Amino acid sequence: MAYETISLDATPGGIAVITLNRPEKHNAFNAIVIEELTDAIETLTEQTTIRMVILRGNGPSFSAGADLEWMKAAASYSRHENEEDAFKLAEMLRKLAALPQMTVALVHGAVMGGGAGLVAACDVAVAMKDTKFRFSEVRLGLTPATISPFVISAIGPRWAKALFVSAESFDAAFAERIGLVQYVVETNEGLLEMEEYLADLASKAAPGAIHDSKRLVQDFAGVAIDQSLSHETAKRIAARRVSDEGKEGLSAFLEKRKPGWAE
Repeated sequence: MAYETISLDATPGGIAVITLNRPEKHNAFNAIVIEELTDAIETLTEQTTIRMVILRGNGPSFSAGADLEWMKAAASYSRHENEEDAFKLAEMLRKLAALPQMTVALVHGAVMGGGAGLVAACDVAVAMKDTKFRFSEVRLGLTPATISPFVISAIGPRWAKALFVSAESFDAAFAERIGLVQYVVETNEGLLEMEEYLADLASKAAPGAIHDSKRLVQDFAGVAIDQSLSHETAKRIAARRVSDEGKEGLSAFLEKRKPGWAE
């Protein structure tokens, strides 16, 4: 589909870039943004040549959260209509988190509400030092329900609850401390350097192993460590060892060469 609110580009090296492209609205969410992000994510899910997916925002902000006009429209919806509307956002975030590739959010400016949900749903996040974050929903009489599973997974229930109920603004250094982002950089040049660094890491890793590693975290976080879990983890590493990627990786290591996916 032709996009109005985002762009989707890919490099010959297998890096896909989704850019939120409503700079005049600080890349705020509305129904069209969610629909187009969903389409881009579904498209990338099937692209085996894509090794890393980058999410960034055009203009002064990554994303300032929900669009005011969208919120005004939602105020006149029935409860059922509101539920259907919110479900689309929740599913978009779920599909982003489930992408088989390494996903990286590169953020700056304002990262509010749903924008912070996008960050939490990515595998890795890099923020400019002066980025400002907030889960602002309670100030509007709302809750961050659709983004909450991803935020809780990223920063844990204690900090999630504190930031959800207070709607406190926080900076990139604090976001790094609580685990919402992994890296903080000083300049745009630093952001580009981190992009290149992470792309290099993605190119050296087996695509299927990346996907399976993401599933380990999704499936095992919070699960009791018992004999049943031991059996399941043993099954998964055994499957990897006998896979084409596993065999190629071991052969390349023993033969002191690059594996096929890194050439």
